[in-house]
Amino acid sequence: MYASREVARVLGVSVNQVRAFVRAGFLQPERGARGELRFTFQDLVLLRAAQGLMNARISARRIRRALRKLSEQLTPDRPLGGVHISAEGDSVVVREGGRRWHPESGQVLFDFDVAEVAKKVAPLTRKTAAKIFDAAGWYDRGYDLEEASPEEAMAAYRRALQLDPTHVEAHVNLGRLLHARGDTAEALEEYESAMANSPADATAAFNLGVALEDLGRHEAALIAYRRALTADERCADAHYNVARLYEATGQRDAALRHWRAYQKLVQK
Repeated sequence: MYASREVARVLGVSVNQVRAFVRAGFLQPERGARGELRFTFQDLVLLRAAQGLMNARISARRIRRALRKLSEQLTPDRPLGGVHISAEGDSVVVREGGRRWHPESGQVLFDFDVAEVAKKVAPLTRKTAAKIFDAAGWYDRGYDLEEASPEEAMAAYRRALQLDPTHVEAHVNLGRLLHARGDTAEALEEYESAMANSPADATAAFNLGVALEDLGRHEAALIAYRRALTADERCADAHYNVARLYEATGQRDAALRHWRAYQKLVQK
């Protein structure tokens, strides 16, 4: 059994972050004689997986559900050490030997690449470019090209914004693609433009918070996450991030309120 500090050292995170993972419902460790958290090797594997999935921008709700289902699916003679847990797009995928499946649904996956299908569809999408005259059309083209060619998708979103600078979804999607390739500062500008045109857009506000946090601007990120909650108080991931930031600054009462709100939402 491992103590919280040992787990934190293995994962390269703070003890508070380990406790935050536990409160988020990613696992249920045992308690020692004095009530302290005690972790097994299986718990370490789950926490490492949760950490990687969060870094891959998988929602906290989906991580929680996937890891819980995975624990139910694996029998004692099939330890977690023998599986590989990863993110593919916005989904959690488990690989064990030559078998791949979605833990949330239990659905077995065939080994074909969605990107290959998208590449075959892309030429059909490109042929329609000459017929596009408005921002909505360029936005749709960008959306269709995201999987096959992110660069062309971004170009389409930029064309949509030239025709309609107030197109919120184009700003958000362009920002997301820029963010995914590491251009966080540029992504931030797109999210800010989306917010300027639609202050009550929860997705734009949440993405803005993530970008600000990635840039180390934690106070501004907290404000953005709170704006997302003002727009949609049922945004579980915003509650999770707000609670985490409050806890990091020692504001435990405020953090606890948001942990509770998060738990209520993900348990439904």
